[in-house]
Amino acid sequence: MKTYLDCYPCFFSQTIKTSRMITSDDRKIREILDAVSLFLPKVSFEASPPEIGREVYRIISDITGVEDPYQEIKERCTEHALSIYPKLKRIIESSDDRLMTAVRLAIAGNVIDFGANANFDLKKDIEMILSQDFAINHYKEFREKLDKAKKILYLADNAGETVFDRLLIEKIRKPVIYAVREKAVINDAVRKDALDAGLDEVAEIISSGTDAPGTILNLCSEEFLKIYRSSDLIISKGQGNYEGLSEENHPVFFLLKVKCPVIARDIGVKNGSIIFMKAKNK
Repeated sequence: MKTYLDCYPCFFSQTIKTSRMITSDDRKIREILDAVSLFLPKVSFEASPPEIGREVYRIISDITGVEDPYQEIKERCTEHALSIYPKLKRIIESSDDRLMTAVRLAIAGNVIDFGANANFDLKKDIEMILSQDFAINHYKEFREKLDKAKKILYLADNAGETVFDRLLIEKIRKPVIYAVREKAVINDAVRKDALDAGLDEVAEIISSGTDAPGTILNLCSEEFLKIYRSSDLIISKGQGNYEGLSEENHPVFFLLKVKCPVIARDIGVKNGSIIFMKAKNK
């Protein structure tokens, strides 16, 4: 997905929000905003939002010296998700279609997003998404692909959401490779976050090789790309991964809650929708 003009205010909003998590010094925050302001005009209009976001967060890190301002928040989100994990498992086990319920819960976990939407209510969203209609639902096609799949790649999004991913992987009942970010960016999951959520018990954890807040293939490691190209089913969680892979001609299924009007417009749905969609070009 390309970057729209409407994305630019969001970059500045995220810059201010993240900078204020690190420092209360308005002069330092102004210095960061000035640096971001100088950077943005240099960016190609064809760049995707995660490509730009990667550089914005690098600017924040370079000026403040803080590599992971969201570390404590990520840990708290994971701890909270683990505390309700047994309850979520019971919801799945008591449902008529356990795989679909696990899919819904995986999407519910996608509300844990401090980039697009920090004001989420996890309990309320879980309850709503368990009964909400899908704006796009390619579950049937997913089941058909899953039945035949021999190599499954699961692209992680946010820390805490990782616990919800674990629930879905447990119901897939096939070997899964779980890809996280190489380095911290926003509250996206890195290897430690996946380990904290117990993903190593249900999947092989790898790095995408990049610190972009989305899967941007030209920034990923060759090791990751080999796995990506050879996978016959790819589960892509969240908006950042959608932004990076929306035009891909690969067996990708996007699972997300739409939390951004720009993405809603790009997909052709209402903001707040839940999506289970195969790649448009596949």
